[in-house]
Amino acid sequence: MSGPGHRRHWWQWLVGVVLLVVLVVGGAAIFVKSQPSAVPLTLPSAAARASAGSADGTWDVTAGSVAGFRIRESVLGFGNDVTGRTTAVTGTAVITGGRVTSAVFRIGLTAITVGGKPSPQFATSLDTAAHPDATITLAGRARLPAGFSGGQTVTASLPGQLTLRGVTRPVTITVSARRDGAAVEAAGSLPVASGRWGITLPAGFGFLGGLSSRATAEFLLILHRRE
Repeated sequence: MSGPGHRRHWWQWLVGVVLLVVLVVGGAAIFVKSQPSAVPLTLPSAAARASAGSADGTWDVTAGSVAGFRIRESVLGFGNDVTGRTTAVTGTAVITGGRVTSAVFRIGLTAITVGGKPSPQFATSLDTAAHPDATITLAGRARLPAGFSGGQTVTASLPGQLTLRGVTRPVTITVSARRDGAAVEAAGSLPVASGRWGITLPAGFGFLGGLSSRATAEFLLILHRRE
């Protein structure tokens, strides 16, 4: 038969296990919730300035443009978005006869920061040493609605291609755009399922949780017409 000392030892062990679980769950929740998460990239909130005339021409990405990613991280039921950002964005869109006839944008992956700091884990997952850039290309032509030239915000879902880690896959790009004085502003996103590009995500918290296999690429482009 077990004596008082044995029962006391069993209760001490049980209390210790409960405290350990509480510490693990509480620590995971605090860690996940405390990670910085940037707001989604959208068009600037200020009202667009009046613009007139045709939008035809070649438009280049300029200062103020940002791109990055958003991916859900979950641990023991607690979740938060991990976000990366970079201003290393270049590219060109060509508008002819009220249509976007071509558009190619390049994002420098080696310059992406997570929470304002470089992330070696994501650099490894994206293999930035061998493939330092991602490219978004418009597939086909897109007609601009009549209100675009007058400064109205227009939205569309466009076919495109995303090249990542040297692999090109078709994607659907959701974009909002408007003219703002001498500039064209465009903000949007596209889904990125890691398996389609052979991305191996960081291990994270192991069996306790980790990163979703589905991420979102985001962008805000400020373009000016080439002289």
